[in-house]
Amino acid sequence: MQTFYRILMATAAVYFGVVAISRINGLRTFSKMSSFDLASTVAVGSIMAATIINDKIPLSEGMLAILLLIGAQRLLASLREQGWISWTVDNRPLLLMWNGQFRHDAMRKARITEGDLCAKLREANALRLDQVRAVVLETTGDVSVLHGECEPADTILQDVEGAGS
Repeated sequence: MQTFYRILMATAAVYFGVVAISRINGLRTFSKMSSFDLASTVAVGSIMAATIINDKIPLSEGMLAILLLIGAQRLLASLREQGWISWTVDNRPLLLMWNGQFRHDAMRKARITEGDLCAKLREANALRLDQVRAVVLETTGDVSVLHGECEPADTILQDVEGAGS
């Protein structure tokens, strides 16, 4: 029963601590704007679980680790505005499809098959390949499908590897 109460108290403390930290840090805390954001989110979850379950990890150490990780995420997000930092830590989005045509070189680079891509097209409610303007593998691993009658604006694809070529 003692273990139950310890886990209950640790869960409440860690949960409310993370909520407070994320409110102070802002909306980006658990976003997937970059691969580093995703890694931070996963790491925070792991630290939360370890702190709650493992009685050998003091609550203060678990919360400090979470605070430091979110602080590092915030610092890196600020530093990413400088080109060389962004170039070092960020992947570039990758153009997988253009004007209804599969870009097989890019697909091989990303290790994505036509079947994988067709599944994403179905999820995006793309009904015909000739309506697909662009498919982009984003830095977070998400796939964006741009479809419709008109071409995407240049600014939408400005940082995408393979766009404009």
